[in-house]
Amino acid sequence: MSRVQLALRVPDLEASVTFYSKLFDTEPAKRRPGYANFAIGEPPLKLVLIEGEPGEPTALDHLGVEVASADEVVAAAARLQEAGLATTTENDAECCYALQDKVWTQGPGSEPWEVYVVKADADRLSTAVDSACCSA
Repeated sequence: MSRVQLALRVPDLEASVTFYSKLFDTEPAKRRPGYANFAIGEPPLKLVLIEGEPGEPTALDHLGVEVASADEVVAAAARLQEAGLATTTENDAECCYALQDKVWTQGPGSEPWEVYVVKADADRLSTAVDSACCSA
């Protein structure tokens, strides 16, 4: 199964969790300090909320496509490179409280896109200093 990911940096995490719980009629799949994500079945979406600074407007953090296996990440990296897109690969990256393999590229407006697989839970939001993950 694949699904699109939308990661937002929000000024009020609790208000955002309340709003998106009502909007999508579901509770978060994962809650951690400064972080929540929703695994929405319909429409198929992974909505990630990352706590930003109070008073700042909600902003796009990054976009992604969650895939089911590391092989799909490798295939996506090859396809993107063959299409002439610059990519960066990260294996065993701790990002968004998960251990992930991923490939990054950027859209024409410099918006970061990742194709990733979640391999396990992790204890931290992000340890990949040079990663686009959760870095806005």
